Amino acid sequence: MDLAYTEEEQDFRARLREWLLKALPELPARPSPDDWPGRRAYDLGWQRRLYEAGYAGLHWPADAGGRGATPTQHLIFLEETERAGAPYVGANFVGLLHAGPTIAAEGTAGQRARWLPPVLRGDEVWCQGFSEPDAGSDLASLRTRAVRDGDDYVITGSKIWTSHAEVADWCELLVRTDPEAPKHRGISWLAMAMDAPGVTVRPLRTLAGSTEFAEVFLDEVRVPVGNRVGAENDGWRVTMVTLSFERGTAFVGEVVACRRTLGELARTARANGRWDDPALRRRLGRLYGEFGALWRLTQWNVSESERSGGVPGIGGSVFKLAYSHARQELYDVAAEVLGASSLSLDEEWVQSRLSSLSYTIAAGTSQIQRNIVAERILGLPKGR
Repeated sequence: MDLAYTEEEQDFRARLREWLLKALPELPARPSPDDWPGRRAYDLGWQRRLYEAGYAGLHWPADAGGRGATPTQHLIFLEETERAGAPYVGANFVGLLHAGPTIAAEGTAGQRARWLPPVLRGDEVWCQGFSEPDAGSDLASLRTRAVRDGDDYVITGSKIWTSHAEVADWCELLVRTDPEAPKHRGISWLAMAMDAPGVTVRPLRTLAGSTEFAEVFLDEVRVPVGNRVGAENDGWRVTMVTLSFERGTAFVGEVVACRRTLGELARTARANGRWDDPALRRRLGRLYGEFGALWRLTQWNVSESERSGGVPGIGGSVFKLAYSHARQELYDVAAEVLGASSLSLDEEWVQSRLSSLSYTIAAGTSQIQRNIVAERILGLPKGR
């Protein structure tokens, strides 16, 4: 991995900065966090601007509609958009970072032509239908049933923690197509239209008061067999591809945001007199080193994924594990720096701290990540 920037990469950064300076002042006001139709329109509007400027799906391969950018260009894009305060992917999260890359890697030519362009253009939103009430960390225990009926699967069951289901057009859905097979071998990965008859969405309110998750109930929902990505009963392997993107590159922009937040905290501590506390300075210094290391790990993981054909490897679990805990400590330190006023300042601080509590659970719990690291990286035997 070469950490020095080439002349071409520096030119890419300069052109991106110039475009951001022009594009960001033209954005409308951000909608209320509770206005999901408004948030969908805002996020899709930003995606459309990226598409028209040639920045949509920057890291996607060219034959999937992306720009085929190098890993370094992708990281430069994430750095510059975050530093400029540009909108994050928002409601486009699952389509751009999970479902889209999975379809690009595993889908047929027809599936790629149908689903990838609308994601890149900002026309359609995806949600994730993986977890169930009794199948969270042990995802392979899922019981949502898909029975073949001619050219359709008839699906019955329920999903929980379905990201952005309220405003989604499509769902990346895991179903059990062979209940007699071992649990990892009887699963299939489907694309389900969210307006299909029999789909019911019930929003869930989180600790932070938001409703980006939902329960989804499926009552004999018909999904065409042609919407299956990968072979029947090969869905667990396809799911590992999805999860490698979720754990490998999906949080990259947030590392940049955390590094910026850390700088803001240091400046605030100097201004309010808390910088005189040596213990606080040590914590801030350690976090500075930790997020710097996470950024280097991100560069390594993205470079490694490029060498392996664009799919992140199991090193993403190392990143996810370390990042989750570093983010929680960052907002614990933020509360210490801000003191009691942290509850009455801009709501974003409070929301961010509450949100940080979920990171050791979301996208695979820290316990699951430790098992992956132990078994698949360190070669340790499975625990009993």
